[in-house]
Amino acid sequence: MGINLGDTFPNFEADTTEGRIKFHDWLGDSWGLLCSHPADYTPVCTTELGRMAKMVQEFQKRKVKMIALSVDSVQDHHGWSKDINAYIGESHAEKLPFPIIADEKRELAVQLGMLDPAERNKEGLPLTARAVFVIGPDKKLKLSILYPATTGRNFDEILRVVDSLQLTASKKVATPVDWKAGGDCMVLPNISAEEAEKLFPKGIRTEILPSAKDYMRFTSQP
Repeated sequence: MGINLGDTFPNFEADTTEGRIKFHDWLGDSWGLLCSHPADYTPVCTTELGRMAKMVQEFQKRKVKMIALSVDSVQDHHGWSKDINAYIGESHAEKLPFPIIADEKRELAVQLGMLDPAERNKEGLPLTARAVFVIGPDKKLKLSILYPATTGRNFDEILRVVDSLQLTASKKVATPVDWKAGGDCMVLPNISAEEAEKLFPKGIRTEILPSAKDYMRFTSQP
């Protein structure tokens, strides 16, 4: 099982720390970020959810709703949330600023292709890998990254990718290696020189290469 880029994300129903949700209704017309975690009360996951909580305002600015998933109960999620908040210096907070999905039967982990057969829990069951899914307002999958259970994610990179996805969804550009918001973008290869001049009045810089092909066209971020 699994899901490919461009597929409609499953409209699953699940219990969460904020009550039962139907995913598409919960998402509404927002972008979504779903991050899975191997288990509650585990060290790497605790650092990750703490980082998510610290960055929630940055994602909110971009109209991105955050949601986590772990293969434990809602009750465990509530208890773990207190540990996470204490770890990040928010010990007064009872809840995290986003819901955590309870996937005790691992149904979602299987449906979305998130199990890591190389890493197992004490019962010998495969751990849920660290999946990252970015879902658009059209409910389609825009990005997926799959980390093994032993490697924590880089949420600065995930935020950078969201900036690129939102920009390229509305403008006819691509973003080059190591791009950050505000940096130069690249003109798509299927755009003619004439159309490019109209689309990018700030100008286009073309790299001169040995092939003499003019495919390396840069422009200021529109």
